Amino acid sequence: MSITQQYLLDTYRAQQHGEPAPPAPGTHDWQVVREWRDDRRFRAVLAGRPVGGRLRRALTRWLRPSG
Repeated sequence: MSITQQYLLDTYRAQQHGEPAPPAPGTHDWQVVREWRDDRRFRAVLAGRPVGGRLRRALTRWLRPSG
């Protein structure tokens, strides 16, 4: 069963029971990504590591000629 089919089934069941429809698939994806990022930053602060910029520093080191 695909995610769309499951969503339609859940929506139908909610309607039959007079309950609110569930959120559509993918509705809260960006919120989950933001919360995951915030949690990683928080754990980095607790561990005493730099919070951000690791990717940019790595790319700079890789793209900058050594010498």
